[in-house]
Amino acid sequence: MSRARDVVEVIGRALADQPDGVSVTEGEGREGPRVELSTTGQDLGRMIGRQGRTASSIRALAELASDAEGRQVTVDFVD
Repeated sequence: MSRARDVVEVIGRALADQPDGVSVTEGEGREGPRVELSTTGQDLGRMIGRQGRTASSIRALAELASDAEGRQVTVDFVD
């Protein structure tokens, strides 16, 4: 488990109305590590935010956490 995955999971659970419905998986993509955040119900809209600002912030924090590991991470939001 990477630090980027942990950061995405903590933020996702904090933002969700149903924290138990948040699922975070980690895998390897073509460009490096890939973290997928999936939610239930209306929580996906909350994760993305207005004009994608919340999603951009989550991605930026995940990248900061992964910089310590020397790899760039991609964060995807799945319905």
